[in-house]
Amino acid sequence: MEEFFDAAQYIQSIYKDKPQFGIILGTGLGRLVNDIDIVCSIDYKEIPHFPISTVESHSGKLICGKIAGKNVVVMQGRFHYYEGYSAKEITFPVRVMKLLGIEKLFISNACGGVNPAHEIGELMIINDHINLHPDNPLRGRNLDEFGPRFPDMSEPYDKKMIAQALEIAKRHKIKVHTGVYASVTGPNLETPAEYKYLRILGADAVGMSTIPENLVARHMGIPVFAISVITDIGIEGRIEEVSLAMVLAAADKAEPNMTKIFHELIAMQD
Repeated sequence: MEEFFDAAQYIQSIYKDKPQFGIILGTGLGRLVNDIDIVCSIDYKEIPHFPISTVESHSGKLICGKIAGKNVVVMQGRFHYYEGYSAKEITFPVRVMKLLGIEKLFISNACGGVNPAHEIGELMIINDHINLHPDNPLRGRNLDEFGPRFPDMSEPYDKKMIAQALEIAKRHKIKVHTGVYASVTGPNLETPAEYKYLRILGADAVGMSTIPENLVARHMGIPVFAISVITDIGIEGRIEEVSLAMVLAAADKAEPNMTKIFHELIAMQD
């Protein structure tokens, strides 16, 4: 708890406002910061006990300011299990954001589509997930200050915000899917057999993030909205060799639509 408070107090020494919303931006999705009236930008390396982003497409900055007149704290770059971090380290910032005062958490990610209806550059609003990580951020002694030993997961993603986001997408004629997100450790992409396995399990998309942050947020009673950008396809007969450059290009194409949904959804919140 001391480490969480150390980090929160350092941020509060620079950013005096109470953020209402936390936002975590995924691979190639950092340009939402252009939509923020920025009050301050803090390098992760300056925050006590904060992990450091090691992925080239993750800037590693905490951005504080306003979106649609609402106070937000935004992670421009996240942490992953494949970088060598534990599940607790990955989710450390979510605990800190709770101490800062956030009431809701918004998450984005880049992922592979395993649903035949998906196309590269489309969006999928996550309505459920399948956790395939070998570690859980809630493992070990429970932090009673944050939440219960056995948190309920009957509504991992907030149904009201999902409905609002779908209405926003409909109004702007943005094609979106809803579906189940599976998270694996990475960093390698999946084999054709693994894509098939994930689809049989019930996944619509697969990535390497989001679920650890969701688990910690729900443990603390924070409602979560999450959206994926389909950056590659893992469907039999459509699987191609994928590079980071291709993922970033697909994310860049979809980002304006994702940003529009995030902006208007935040504006609708109480």
